[in-house]
Amino acid sequence: MLTVPALCWLCRMPLAISHWGICSCCRKALPVAPPCCPVCGLPAMVTTLPCGRCLQKPPPWQRLLYVTDYCQPLSAMVQALKFNQQTALARPLARLMLLRAREAQRESAFPRPDLLISVPLHRQRAWRRGYNQSALLAKPLARLLGCRYDERVLRRVRRTPAQHHLSARLRKKNLHDAFRLELPVRDLHIVIVDDVVTTGSTVGEIAQLLHRHGAATVQVWCLCRTL
Repeated sequence: MLTVPALCWLCRMPLAISHWGICSCCRKALPVAPPCCPVCGLPAMVTTLPCGRCLQKPPPWQRLLYVTDYCQPLSAMVQALKFNQQTALARPLARLMLLRAREAQRESAFPRPDLLISVPLHRQRAWRRGYNQSALLAKPLARLLGCRYDERVLRRVRRTPAQHHLSARLRKKNLHDAFRLELPVRDLHIVIVDDVVTTGSTVGEIAQLLHRHGAATVQVWCLCRTL
């Protein structure tokens, strides 16, 4: 029986390993983010130490990793995953996050995660979309890492307006008490997985909640960081 070879999502050439989704040539051609602070992920002169912003006002997480800035081609792939039902993109995008995490680990050591959690959607929004794109990324990423993922850990208990049209101040106010922890996280090294981090309000609210309940460390891993 003849089989149709899997194609790279970007260049449409056949893949040597079908589930990779993106060939090595296209991965190497992805835009390279400028030197950034390892804590907040924003541009900085030094990439191994917290920037001045983080020294003055540390974010509620200990590290932020991302693959690229919010630009083509990943921005289009994120949009396709999030809004166009292209759920098959989740596994190759999760692999990009894994490779970025391995690179960061070689640059400077950080705790191996005990638990991955995804940014939850409110049940009404999840019902309308049919899935949570952050959960679709976190599940294969946890399998690749060999660590635990449990979507029951965190629940969104308050429906909030969409964040993209709000200012940073209003985003933070919008998310106050929007999440509830359902399972214990004390002494765990936790990674919050999301597709895009813009102001950090959402992951910041979750990180604060995790630390209040005794999490040892909190990292944020995402595909794109808006710079």
